[in-house]
Amino acid sequence: MSRLEGKVALVTGGSRGIGAATAKKLADEGADVAFTYARSPERAAEVARVIEAKGRRALPIAADNRDAAAVEAAVERTVATLGRLDILVNNAGIFVVGPVDKLTVADFDETVAVNVRAAFAASRAAAGHLGDGGRIISIGSNLAVRMPGEGLGLYAMSKAAVVGMSKALARDLGARGITVNVVHPGSTDTEMNPAGGPGAREQIDLMAIPRFGQPEDVAGLVAWIAGPEGRNVTGAEFTIDGGANI
Repeated sequence: MSRLEGKVALVTGGSRGIGAATAKKLADEGADVAFTYARSPERAAEVARVIEAKGRRALPIAADNRDAAAVEAAVERTVATLGRLDILVNNAGIFVVGPVDKLTVADFDETVAVNVRAAFAASRAAAGHLGDGGRIISIGSNLAVRMPGEGLGLYAMSKAAVVGMSKALARDLGARGITVNVVHPGSTDTEMNPAGGPGAREQIDLMAIPRFGQPEDVAGLVAWIAGPEGRNVTGAEFTIDGGANI
């Protein structure tokens, strides 16, 4: 079933983890997919091969979220190469943690640049191309909603900022039939936070369903929002964390 047949998606940070799973899932649903990556062209090439094996077009784009101009250029390249843009997934991010007296202003600036400014830049650029039925979906974090421990304030602040921005964009763009939503993953088994890594047990102890999520779980939710069933959902937050925040 190709619910996204004829659509074009751009996923930032699409060469690994949740981003790669999302790029592949959108291709499963029928979309052609561009995605950015900051490092590892080999991984990006592998994701592109998987997408193309599904019969969809793939466009890997080297672009670091620290560079807002590169993110904007990725949007323009997607449109120029694949002909249009229907779905933007703001996924790329960094996870800088530590108590406030140990963090630096440079840590703050980098976190905001990657997690917030880049999402704004991509959304701003995409808004000029999205039509009726367009989607902007940002990957937030359940830490933007609830704080279970120490040292997470900088990351949580950046993801909470994405929520505020997304709700405002939902108002700005709703009259054009464009939806804007946020997906909040909890503990998800990725390189950034492996299910067998330090602190995993403490995270599992918070959950109603005591297991780490998989990137494909998040990708499935993103694809649903991007699909026809999500046409009247906007300004919303979807938490997918095994019940850690209940």
